[in-house]
Amino acid sequence: MDSQVKNSEITPVPEKKRKLRVKTLLQVLVGVLAVAYVVVSFSQIKSIWEALSHGNWIFLVLAFVVMAACLVDNALTYRSIYRLMGTDESLRTLLKVSTAYFFVNAIAPSGGFSGMAFFVAYAKRKDVTTARIMVIGILYVIYEYATLLSVVLVGFVALLRRHDLTAGEVTAALLLLLMAVGFVVLLYLANRSSARLGRLLSGIFRWINRVLFRFFHRDVLKPENAENFAFEMGEGITAIRSSRKNLLMPFVFSLINKGLLITVLAFVFLALGVRFSTGSLVGAFSIGQLFYYVSPTPGGVGVVESVLPVALNLLRVPFTKAMLVTLIYRAVTYWFPFVVGGVSLRLVQKSHKE
Repeated sequence: MDSQVKNSEITPVPEKKRKLRVKTLLQVLVGVLAVAYVVVSFSQIKSIWEALSHGNWIFLVLAFVVMAACLVDNALTYRSIYRLMGTDESLRTLLKVSTAYFFVNAIAPSGGFSGMAFFVAYAKRKDVTTARIMVIGILYVIYEYATLLSVVLVGFVALLRRHDLTAGEVTAALLLLLMAVGFVVLLYLANRSSARLGRLLSGIFRWINRVLFRFFHRDVLKPENAENFAFEMGEGITAIRSSRKNLLMPFVFSLINKGLLITVLAFVFLALGVRFSTGSLVGAFSIGQLFYYVSPTPGGVGVVESVLPVALNLLRVPFTKAMLVTLIYRAVTYWFPFVVGGVSLRLVQKSHKE
């Protein structure tokens, strides 16, 4: 009898150690991925540093200050969506989590799902349901795309006046519009009938399984998971009905975010002594952000750096200056949040341990 009691007391210990080893392994993996990502992009970082050394440091410092404000505004966007869903969280916490989300998506790109998985894992520690987090994530993307398309429309008007609008930019805008519409339809179906959405997703999953069966010889996706997903979506979206008056605030914060990013680009132009007009500024920003989102690489690394200098050159910016503007702009708007996100991820992990 005593031996049975002792065994029952000892049994959980190996399980606890196993979970600890898995957690440690995941942390090491994240660290290795981050280092590998920076090493692979080292040549780009070196070029950015050389570009920074040629700039007016007063405007460069202002660009970083505005970018820091942009990160805070992004956290405010999340907080307004949290409140829309009937949940609340401190701005300080959401600033850490949202910047860590950026970092996780950068080092483990999977269409945003790696960052969303991080958000879900954090929310479970805060007793927020997975359903609400999924709806919060989708709403954030919808607001982000809606405000970006509003700015892009203004930018396209400026490009049309200069006869510089190309088919590639129009295609990227249409692709972004289709993605936004897709997310809206997903929420609409979840709101109207989670069962209908579940059947639709289940049918899509079965069709994908039939297509991929010849390659994998097994079902890759589980239709029952689609039905569970739809049910949780419907459960999460019901929280919006009681707070429709708060629907506008996330849009306002997200639009301010775009204004801050345009201001960063303006400071970069000023730092390099490059002349610009409001039209060329908005047009260049629109092109850069479009390819940031539709690019197959995380954060548009490599793609934005290739497309934006050409676009700036079409907007009457000398190509050498266009390259410098692009490199510094990406340093401020991508690599700076990347470093902040890495620190935030460590802080989130540390607070979880405590």
